[in-house]
Amino acid sequence: MALPGREELRGAVLRYVEIPGARAFNAVGLTPNSITLVGFSVCVGGAVVVASGWPLYGGIVFLLGGFLDLFDGALARLTDKASPFGALLDSVFDRLGEAALFVGLGVYYLLGDLGSGQLMLSMLAVLLGLVFSQGVSYLRARGEGLGAFTRSGIMTRTERVVILGVGLIVEGLAPVPIMVWVLWVIAGVSCFTLFQRMFTIRGLLDEQ
Repeated sequence: MALPGREELRGAVLRYVEIPGARAFNAVGLTPNSITLVGFSVCVGGAVVVASGWPLYGGIVFLLGGFLDLFDGALARLTDKASPFGALLDSVFDRLGEAALFVGLGVYYLLGDLGSGQLMLSMLAVLLGLVFSQGVSYLRARGEGLGAFTRSGIMTRTERVVILGVGLIVEGLAPVPIMVWVLWVIAGVSCFTLFQRMFTIRGLLDEQ
């Protein structure tokens, strides 16, 4: 089970965004691995901005880092530079960049003016969101290592990045904090997605 229209949207993004963007990056001499590292650095920068108490600007920077992640794989295919190490590098730094934002959110709440009860619930939302999000990504990688290739699930990394970034922007604009509720939604739906993906992989393995 996946969100309706996801594959059609991915196809349109590939055709109209990733490929033209990859050609532009190739024209200025960037490599796929350099884009991976730049995207990671931008995500970490967004996390630092969030931790400093600026969720609006942190969300914008984080979305920019996530946007850059669209192009490393496309550039590798365009220039025939796809390699196992490049795929490994991309996978590792994608997860580290996302994890950095959760750390930034944790610092944001620790330094905020929250009561002990609110702080505990906020930190719990951060930790559960981090654990289940990383678990979903790990399952895909582990499944591929076993020969079961799938991107199934409601809450994949793409959805998480968009929701986190938009949530932070709204948090910066809204008169009331909403990011903690966004984190609870990410934690809950990612938990569901984790088991959804686990049983999908089990089905694929049973067919082998």
